[in-house]
Amino acid sequence: MVTTTGMFSGFSVTDVEEAREFYGETLGLAVTVNEMGFLNIQLPAGGAVLVYGKPDHTPATFTILNLEVDDIDVAADELEAAGVTLLRYEGAHQDERGIARGRSAGYGPDIAWFTDPAGNVLSILH
Repeated sequence: MVTTTGMFSGFSVTDVEEAREFYGETLGLAVTVNEMGFLNIQLPAGGAVLVYGKPDHTPATFTILNLEVDDIDVAADELEAAGVTLLRYEGAHQDERGIARGRSAGYGPDIAWFTDPAGNVLSILH
């Protein structure tokens, strides 16, 4: 077994400053810049996610970060007011807003997806 002193996840973006604005200002997350110029997104329950620039970045085709929210409709309103567009996925049983209402259908959380400026997929879910 590997003995660890901590754990964190990370992902790449095309532009670190653009990511800092998006994650810090648009999403309102606690973001700091470390000594290497990478971003640390502080998670509410503790821990952090490392965000680093990569010139040949290719966006993730899967959800890299899930943001748990108390009210998905309020969160969707806030995202849309900030200029963020919710994604549509064929077969995801999304409503007219782009929210998949899994809770009422009995098959999972209410969830909606969107992308960061680098094209990485994120979600809000309840």
